[in-house]
Amino acid sequence: MKTPLRLVLLSSLLIPSLAQAADLIPIDVHRDANCGCCKQWISHLENNGFKVNDHVEADMSAVKQRLGVAPRLGSCHTAVIDGKFVEGHVPAEQVLALRKRHDLLGIAAPGMPMGSPGMEVEGRSEAYQIIGLTREGNDMVVADYPAQ
Repeated sequence: MKTPLRLVLLSSLLIPSLAQAADLIPIDVHRDANCGCCKQWISHLENNGFKVNDHVEADMSAVKQRLGVAPRLGSCHTAVIDGKFVEGHVPAEQVLALRKRHDLLGIAAPGMPMGSPGMEVEGRSEAYQIIGLTREGNDMVVADYPAQ
């Protein structure tokens, strides 16, 4: 029995999509329903190989406290990858690097730095740092992003 050409074409389109979906890196993002920049950061992650599980939360303070995000590192949304927190507008490259950092509980882009992923405004950016929280509870700079 011959396979209809339509089915062959459809399956050739579907198989690469399934393989690509399997390669996506899962990450959970917790955010407030009313925050637009959080959605932009989610898009940044999705455009960089992540499969985002989006959790709209009524009480972000409780989420941050449960995940061990110190108030000094706070921002608007909190993600979790491999059991570690990612606080705020952290670039995807730093989220990937965190997966290899066994000395860190998480990383943060404190505040909402202009020019960071999800906070892009044409012609405006500020220098910011990505701060890692060590297992001993100390902050350390893991990346510097200059103003552009």
